[in-house]
Amino acid sequence: MSENERSLADLSDEEWRDRLTDDEYHILRERGTEPKFSGDYLDQKADGTYACAGCGTALFDADTKFDSGSGWPSFYDIVDGAVELETDTRHGMRRTEVLCATCGGHLGHVFEDGPEPTGKRYCINSVALDFDADA
Repeated sequence: MSENERSLADLSDEEWRDRLTDDEYHILRERGTEPKFSGDYLDQKADGTYACAGCGTALFDADTKFDSGSGWPSFYDIVDGAVELETDTRHGMRRTEVLCATCGGHLGHVFEDGPEPTGKRYCINSVALDFDADA
């Protein structure tokens, strides 16, 4: 584990609150969800990389983004090793939660109804992301 990963793993709840905005904290640390069709990156079409708003880990390449009509930014693939998946049974549903592999922040959920070549739809909260445009 790198020094950055160790320090992130050791952050207290108070340190996360100091590091993140209220909305970022709610999504990333409390497993919240932003309202449909409200996210800054929903209609983003620029080339670049989407990273975790909590720690800066690169998560998704803009080339894998597509319009799913779901109301949240959607991607059909991830940066290798960038996310972890967990079963989520909250809200009376069985879904697969997507977490940042570095800081454990909640990003959204993944579904099996995406486009080829993966068939995946990573449905991600804009608040959980930062965007780095290609120069």
